Amino acid sequence: MYQTGQPQMGQQIMPEPPNNMLSAKDHLYLTDALSWELGAIKMMHHAAMNCTDPEISDYLNQAGQMHQAHYMQLLSHLNPANAANM
Repeated sequence: MYQTGQPQMGQQIMPEPPNNMLSAKDHLYLTDALSWELGAIKMMHHAAMNCTDPEISDYLNQAGQMHQAHYMQLLSHLNPANAANM
């Protein structure tokens, strides 16, 4: 049956999805983004540990901390109930 997109009698239009609803595609994207951030954290840590220049090592550690903050924020989107505990 062809629908015109107009609500029929008794139906309400949802202007936006609920706050706590993630689609399967959203979930997959967040999972990929978490993997990318975790890889970046590991690379920064490895580089900082093998760097002989303390100033560069500090910059690498700061970059690793930034990626860890991004990781934690992405993780909070997957399970908002745990966001308060982080």
